Amino acid sequence: MISTILEGKVFKFGDNISTDLIIPGRYAHLRSNLPELALHVMEDADPSFAANVKQGDFIVAGKDFGLGSSREHAPLVIKMAGVNAILAKSVARIFFRNAINQGLPVLICDTDNIDATVSLKVNLAEGMITDLSNGNQLTFRKLPQVMLDILSEGGLISYIKKYGDFKL
Repeated sequence: MISTILEGKVFKFGDNISTDLIIPGRYAHLRSNLPELALHVMEDADPSFAANVKQGDFIVAGKDFGLGSSREHAPLVIKMAGVNAILAKSVARIFFRNAINQGLPVLICDTDNIDATVSLKVNLAEGMITDLSNGNQLTFRKLPQVMLDILSEGGLISYIKKYGDFKL
């Protein structure tokens, strides 16, 4: 289950973070051991990420986050590592849907002015991000209600178990 108010520290990345950077190919054999795979998440983009990320933190990135091959494990291990949400200028479509289906919010916004040293408060329902160090706010493209409902249930499987195919 996910709250509509999220707070955490920022881990900042640049553009073109591919699924190969999220889950390095040399760890593909760990797909059946997701907790172990999560220990290597983002390792090729930032070798210290998995050791330093805490429950509730955020990944903030530039353009084209999640591009590349469709690895549904990529958003799942990001979530398992403790990440609350991903904020990016743009995201690969299949990564976006995989993330929502796994219960991981992906928010599209201008990330240029989000510093790597800050903590954020994100209001999913209002589409608002607040920098807790200075109070600056920015908006993001709000998610459709059905996606918020899927996120609130922890992902698509939990949502379908509770509501059937779709709650309209």
